[in-house]
Amino acid sequence: MRPYVVVNVAMSADGKISTRERRQVKISGTQDFNRVDRLKAGCDAVMVGIGTVLADDPSLTVKEAECRKRRHDRGESEHPVRVVIDSLARIPLTAAVLNKGEGLRVVAVSRRANPAKIGRLEKKATVIVTGDDEVDLRITMERLGDMGIQRIMVEGGGTLIAALISASLVDEIYSFIGNIIISGKDAPTLADGPGFLNETEFARLTLLEARRIESGILLHWSVEHPADKR
Repeated sequence: MRPYVVVNVAMSADGKISTRERRQVKISGTQDFNRVDRLKAGCDAVMVGIGTVLADDPSLTVKEAECRKRRHDRGESEHPVRVVIDSLARIPLTAAVLNKGEGLRVVAVSRRANPAKIGRLEKKATVIVTGDDEVDLRITMERLGDMGIQRIMVEGGGTLIAALISASLVDEIYSFIGNIIISGKDAPTLADGPGFLNETEFARLTLLEARRIESGILLHWSVEHPADKR
């Protein structure tokens, strides 16, 4: 059984999650950072795409000491499993996600990835190989479920989020909308990729909560799947 998947993003008032150069921008403040840290600490794994790793070099660790302590008290690692979707095994072995903090790392690659790169990567992480040209996200999720991972938080980027939504693999979305406009037709959004062709393919959401946080607003959505009777 696949894990339950929660997407969390911060975006500008015009829907951008970073600049056109993929440069990270501070969109939310301390209160929202703390919310995200708690959300992450409550998940079994946190997932990003290779674009986010190459652009931001995140560690994906739990920052708040109290959150780490609660995980430790539950008999868990201080940090969730860190998962990177990386079809061509481009992740640098020096990446923070592979080196900072204790805990298991998983990198999902496709069969097109260089075997020598996979071999070196296996010294740092558990490697899942699925799909011919790009990672098969459905099979990857099933493999993660087989590892005992029940709940995953996805932090980006837009290409990965769009692919997960397209594959009906997202269950909830938290979107913090900040009080800035980034602009730019090439700046990434919450869901990039090729896009849906017609309305019958659109992902449908149900708003669960809208809450003001500092100078922005947090929207909490559930994602309707084709089998839902809503």
